[in-house]
Amino acid sequence: MADQGLVRETACAVVDKLRSGEVTPLDLLDVLEQRIAEVDGKVNALPTLCFDRARTQARELMRKPKGERGLLAGLPIPIKDLFNVKGVLNTQGSPIFKDSISAHSDIVVEHIEDNGGVVYAKSNTPEFGAGANTFNEVFGATLNPWDVSRSAAGSSGGAAVALATGMAWLAHGTDMGGSLRNPASFCGIVGMRPSIGRVAHTPSATIDRNLTVHGPMARNVEDLALFLDAMSGEHAADPLSLPRLPTSFLSAARSGNKPKRIAYSPDLGITAVDPEVAAITRKAAMRFADAGAIVEEAHPDLREAHECFHVLRAFDFAMTKAVLLRTKRDLLKPEVIWNIEEGLKLTVEQIARAEAQRVEMTARTVAFFGKYDLLLAPATIVAPFPIGDRYVAECAGKKFDNYVEWLGIVYAITLACCPALSLPCGFTASGLPVGLQMVAAPRGEAQLLAGAKVLEDILGVRGSTPIDPRAAKTSLRA
Repeated sequence: MADQGLVRETACAVVDKLRSGEVTPLDLLDVLEQRIAEVDGKVNALPTLCFDRARTQARELMRKPKGERGLLAGLPIPIKDLFNVKGVLNTQGSPIFKDSISAHSDIVVEHIEDNGGVVYAKSNTPEFGAGANTFNEVFGATLNPWDVSRSAAGSSGGAAVALATGMAWLAHGTDMGGSLRNPASFCGIVGMRPSIGRVAHTPSATIDRNLTVHGPMARNVEDLALFLDAMSGEHAADPLSLPRLPTSFLSAARSGNKPKRIAYSPDLGITAVDPEVAAITRKAAMRFADAGAIVEEAHPDLREAHECFHVLRAFDFAMTKAVLLRTKRDLLKPEVIWNIEEGLKLTVEQIARAEAQRVEMTARTVAFFGKYDLLLAPATIVAPFPIGDRYVAECAGKKFDNYVEWLGIVYAITLACCPALSLPCGFTASGLPVGLQMVAAPRGEAQLLAGAKVLEDILGVRGSTPIDPRAAKTSLRA
């Protein structure tokens, strides 16, 4: 009988049990299969399962000595349903690919498996990852386990919900405009966008396509650091990928190194924010004073973020999806059509202006980190919204011009090339999670993880997940 108590263990603890032989990868797959059967019908996080493949892989891994099974030692991992796992369905959340079986695995999947990860599921995502609300025409919507009438955000929504409900110990995701950070914030877990090149990936469309990066999700900072260690490292097929650092990210997270000077901003100077979210994140940020840090209200100049991201995102969609617009338009959701068409209308002058804006914002942000160790802000500008809303149309009296503008507080950090994570930092009056976005200078993951662990300890929020899915409740606010 599978020990269901294991679902509450941390990833680090489970990996220790794998290394000691107290449990096997097959034991863990049994635990997960039972947990998924019990809870996934209520949240729809992991629509594609591949347990037969996983057990075959686990048995192959178990033929190796325990000390040679990689950093993850046989820990099961779900992969976001935008990326290829050999022999497994890869729908990308699109009716166009609803029956598509991958002939090979992407680099990031190979890297995870080479480090002892055992892939057992694909996590739900919006169509092509577009839009920070996880629903699609193939599998339907993923529901927030804190209140199943609410959104889990996206686009790594299935991954975040799997973690929050104990259907995963670690989860893979990607982030362009907050797709690792938004669902982490909405689901009360930790999601990190690493620096460009930290996690090698299979190039598509262009070699230097870097708005999107792959990254780890976990229930706490140490587990997140462990998975970043397993995901990171260079690969010849990704010329921008970075070599593995001599010191592990897990040791950095455990170092106890405390930041000396912190900047907090409720809005990065570019967006409206729900007052309750601002208050919760400000209170959490100020707790860094408990660790002896100076906390000041400040942010880099990111005023071009909306114009810049709109152009570069649209350009990315045009490069990667224009052929689908020409051949499969009737099967694309309206938001994806809009993104591609916006990209096809761009001029070289617009693209050049946006690229120059990104260079300038990155330079100003790097200079900002000459004074501050970390920048803190809300990870999302609202608490989890009703699942029936496709996106956030307005906030604090501000109406947004398009369906991605509400994500400015995270995509501004994307544009500045910084690593960033969302750390659980509190709950709204109605019991919904709120995430604090923590940002470091480019390639500053070690400093970021150390600071996040310090604050995680101060806040005492570790251990609030996993939870069983909770029924919808009436908000205390109208």
